[in-house]
Amino acid sequence: MKKYLLILILATINHLSFADDGSRLWLKYDLIKNVQQREQFSKHTKFISVSNFKNEIISKASDELKTGIEGLLGKKASIILEAKNQTGGIILEVSNHQTLTQNLADGSFAIFAKGGNIVISSKTEVGVLYGSFELLRKIQTLQSLTNISIISSPKIKIRMLNHWDNANGTVERGYAGSSIWKWNELPFRIDPRYIAYARANASIGINATSINNVNASSRFLTAEYLEKIKAVADVLRPYGIKVFISVNFRSPRTLGGLKTSDPLDPEVHKWWNEKTKEIHQYIPDFGGYLVKANSEGEPGPQDYGRTHADGANMLAEAMKPFSGIVIWRAFVYNADPNGDRFKEGFEQFKPLDGKFDPKVIVQVKNGPIDFMPREPFHPMFGGFSNTPLAMEFQITQEYLGQSTHLTYLAPMFKECLDTDTYAKGKGSEVSKVIDGSLYNNQNSLMAGVANTGSDANWCGHPFNQANWYAFGRLAWDYTLSSEQIAKEWIGMTLTNDEKSKMQINDIMQKSLPTYISYTYPLGLHHMMGEGHHYGPEPWLSKAGRLDWTSVYYHRADSVGLGFDRTGKLSNALNLYSKQINDSWGNPDKCNLNYLLWFHHIPWNKKLSTGNTLWEELCYRYYNGVNQVKDLQEKWETVENQIDSETFQSVKGRLKIQEKEAIWWRDACVLYFKEYTKMPIPSSLTPPNRTLEDVKKITEIYHLR
Repeated sequence: MKKYLLILILATINHLSFADDGSRLWLKYDLIKNVQQREQFSKHTKFISVSNFKNEIISKASDELKTGIEGLLGKKASIILEAKNQTGGIILEVSNHQTLTQNLADGSFAIFAKGGNIVISSKTEVGVLYGSFELLRKIQTLQSLTNISIISSPKIKIRMLNHWDNANGTVERGYAGSSIWKWNELPFRIDPRYIAYARANASIGINATSINNVNASSRFLTAEYLEKIKAVADVLRPYGIKVFISVNFRSPRTLGGLKTSDPLDPEVHKWWNEKTKEIHQYIPDFGGYLVKANSEGEPGPQDYGRTHADGANMLAEAMKPFSGIVIWRAFVYNADPNGDRFKEGFEQFKPLDGKFDPKVIVQVKNGPIDFMPREPFHPMFGGFSNTPLAMEFQITQEYLGQSTHLTYLAPMFKECLDTDTYAKGKGSEVSKVIDGSLYNNQNSLMAGVANTGSDANWCGHPFNQANWYAFGRLAWDYTLSSEQIAKEWIGMTLTNDEKSKMQINDIMQKSLPTYISYTYPLGLHHMMGEGHHYGPEPWLSKAGRLDWTSVYYHRADSVGLGFDRTGKLSNALNLYSKQINDSWGNPDKCNLNYLLWFHHIPWNKKLSTGNTLWEELCYRYYNGVNQVKDLQEKWETVENQIDSETFQSVKGRLKIQEKEAIWWRDACVLYFKEYTKMPIPSSLTPPNRTLEDVKKITEIYHLR
């Protein structure tokens, strides 16, 4: 009996040792199973030559290579000072090698074969670190190192995660547990996850983080918290990551005891100048300020009759003696029942184009409303020639199923980045606006609202990790395809089995169109549950303000559906170029993905698909549900190649996703049916519940 009990215990331990909780993200240096492949890689990784052991960043690079090689290849990797006549190793060098031209951006690196060794070369230490992670990525994804030749340069200067983390440990729009920042423990205890966080970001080229919520508390500017932030900055610095702080514009009053926070008041100027100097005493390489002002109740310069430029330039003046910058968010809108929130940011900022200090960069969301599953690109990207604009994507899935729906976001990011604004004629893609090349701007920035939390796997849904990874890769090089990024992530995180990689990549590429199909087809938007932003609530007609309701956006009536932005209800389409107007302005030519963004379409109008609007809407909602079932079937085929814990986690969430896709379908089809007075197409099975039944589900969510 004892013998069998011992066998059972050992079997259990063995099973647990292989369970993957996702905490290592994509930096899994597990032993490569194929012996021949290990031997091939071992030929190139016999040692690591480091010219400067004392440099912190180079030390991190060599340590990462050592850890990676030992894990992946199952052999000791020695770190030596000089290669001398040895071959078959990796040489790390900081130099102006001929392959690295003067035009390449900071952090650029080259990896090449030379004299029987692989050289990772950069003009900067952080470039060597990035190159080391790139080499490990090649090994993790089983790519040959023979005659390797790579030159890689970041296209965006500042590649940043925006954390919406609060001092009390909560995370606004966080779906993976509490904040990773343990403010109650800092600065005396450094959580090991800070180092894991830094490694993960450096591996994909992220070099900046704003550490707290844009709905900021002045508390983060106190000496107590600056000491805590310093401790985090000290951990991130050796990985090439600078810290930014989101600030509350009212801080001179709440912290300094001033009677005003007017940006033109000399005492306010003085307060910010002194506070900025104080911050640099704690954090010499402080990245700068991130500001949300006069938006959704946050204080700002308009409280004193001043402009966004007045506020931003005041902070830029305080930053003049230092290298940091000011990031001013353009997410602003007025509570105007007769207006169109689509236009607010453009109209408030357009008169200020060219009036911002060179140290200011204006951060613009990818779309004009608020991180919807699919939005047309923000018109500001095509209309500002004298102000550097930063891109703000949302990695956390506020409107995309949060932590239960599998939704790979690289195609969404790419759709925006690759769209031509025609701002200077054909070839004026959004990506060229934000990288600074279109208007020769010196500063460039791409920010992603982080999806990290205290959950063991960091991001809630296992596939949400892929969105963090994809954001970093695209911020480094927006020309990468969503397919290539997915294949990298799958190989580093899930499996290198080719057949399984193809299936999983197919799941990832289809996931966003699937989600849009059962939630927001044909350009519908902003119909989610109030407050929690989870699940459908297309009937929402009362909220704190009209533009927080669903009916404000879909405009359903007995005639048709959609928000007319061609001039009858709003002239928002005129904020775009003539070429965009010609494309999106004609309902018969408009991309169906954007149709209801710009047009109020009659229910019985025939679309390019041959179906009426009502028929097409129904078919898309029903197809979305069927597509989730297809994702489930595909996932079942990879079970033998995926860690069991990860497999079961995704399998369970896909079941939830199917149930909630049906919820979305039934809610929207039954609700809009009341306006159309038309039957659901005969080829589709009508929902087996009433609209009132569905509304009761939503009422339960409001009790959360």
